[in-house]
Amino acid sequence: MDPNLGDDSVPLSPGPGGQNPVGLPWPQVTREQWNDYHWQLSHRITSIKELSGLRYFSPEETAVLNRANDIYHLGITPYYLSLIRFDDPADPIALQAIPRTEEYFGMSVGEDDPLDEEKDSPVPGLTHRYPDRCLMVVTNFCSMYCRHCTRKRIWALGEGAKTEFELGKMFSYIKRHEEIRDVIISGGDPLTLPTPRLEYILKSLRKIQHVEIIRIGTRVPAVLPMRIDDELCAVLDKYGPIWVNTQFNHPREITEEARRACERLLKAGVPVNNQTVLLKGVNDHPEILRRLNTQLLRAKVRPYYLFQCDQVRGLEHFRTRLSKGVEIMEALRGHTSGLAIPTFVVDVPGGGGKIPLMPNYILTMGDKRTILRNYEGIIVSYEEPREDGRPSAQPETEGLPPRQDVYRLMTGEVKALIPAGNERMARRRRRCESASPTT
Repeated sequence: MDPNLGDDSVPLSPGPGGQNPVGLPWPQVTREQWNDYHWQLSHRITSIKELSGLRYFSPEETAVLNRANDIYHLGITPYYLSLIRFDDPADPIALQAIPRTEEYFGMSVGEDDPLDEEKDSPVPGLTHRYPDRCLMVVTNFCSMYCRHCTRKRIWALGEGAKTEFELGKMFSYIKRHEEIRDVIISGGDPLTLPTPRLEYILKSLRKIQHVEIIRIGTRVPAVLPMRIDDELCAVLDKYGPIWVNTQFNHPREITEEARRACERLLKAGVPVNNQTVLLKGVNDHPEILRRLNTQLLRAKVRPYYLFQCDQVRGLEHFRTRLSKGVEIMEALRGHTSGLAIPTFVVDVPGGGGKIPLMPNYILTMGDKRTILRNYEGIIVSYEEPREDGRPSAQPETEGLPPRQDVYRLMTGEVKALIPAGNERMARRRRRCESASPTT
C-alpha cells in the first residue's frame, strides 16, 4: 500500500513520560504543554534554520528557501510538524508546510490576487461579490502558513488582527446592505484570535438583524486541533447558527486529535464542512481523495468542495490541469457514497466566482428523451414527460435498415446500451445461474 494514502498510525499526542510524539526540537515538552494551543503557537517553526536539523538542505537550497521565506514567511505548529515523515522528500504533509525552491523560482507566474478580492472590497478587509453574502478578513495571522494559500499576499504583509475601528467599518457596511444574509469570517485564520475578540465579532454580527448565517473559514481543526476548547465552543454555541468550513487535504491529517476537535464543534451545534484543495503531489489521485472523504464522513464532517488550486504567484508547482479534477470526480462517482463526493469547483480569475465542473453525463437531449450515461459507461434512455399528452408524428419505417446507434435510444427502440464485459451485468448472470435449478 502506498504510505502516502494515509492511515491512523501517526503519533497523536505526547506519550508516556510526557515526551513529545516524535522527538522534535522540544524533548522536554509535557503532555499538558503539547495540548495547550498557546504553547503550540509560541513554539512554531518560523525559519529554514530550525528545519535544517530535521531535513537536509544544500547550501544552494538554503539560500533560495531563505529568499522565499523572506517573501512568504514560514509558520508550522509543532503538532502539524509531528505529522511530517522527514525521511520522505515527497511527503504530502511536508509539501503543504515547507517552502520549496519551485515556490521562489515560480514567483513570475500567477498573480497576488487572481480572484480580484480587493477589487470587490467596498471597505478594507471586506469582500462583497455575491449579492447575499460577504467575506470579512479579520486577521492576517495563521497558526500555519500553508504554501498553497490563496491569500499569501495578506499574511506576507505581516501578522496582525484587524482593529475595532477597522472591524467597525465592516459592520457599518453590512448594516447598510440589507441584502447580506450570510457572512463568512476568514483571514488569516479567525480561530487564532483570542476568544473574547472572536466573541466581539460574533456578537456585533448578531446585532445586525438581516444577518442570518455566520460561517467561519479555518484550518485550525487540521493544524491546531487543541484550539477547539470548551471556552471557544461555548461562544460558538451562544451565537449560532454558525457553520465551520475547514480544510483537510490528505487522509493523514485526520488524526484522533483532529476528530476530537470536529466532535467538539458538532456537540456545540456547529456543522463542519470540508473544502479540500486539489494539489499536485499531495492529493491528485482518486484513491487518496476517496480515503480522505470517507474518513471525513466517519468524523461526521461533510466533504463540501474540491477546489482547483488558484493561480496565485509561486503556486504553479501545485496546480493540476482542470481535466485532472474532472478525472478524479469521474473515478469517485459510483465507487463511493454520494455523501463522500464533493463538488469540484474552480474559482475563476477576475472575480467570476466559483464554477462547478463535473464529468458530462448528458450525451444528448430531445423533446421526448434524454440520453444519459452512468459511471459504468452504460448508456440509457430517459423518457421525458409529454407536455400536451399527444404522441409525436411517426415516420414510415418500412424498408429501412435497422439502426445500431444511440438513435435507437432516442426513438425508444431500446432502453439501454450496455458495454460488453460490464461487471455488474456479469454478477447478475452469475447470481441467476446459481439460483437456477439443476437439470
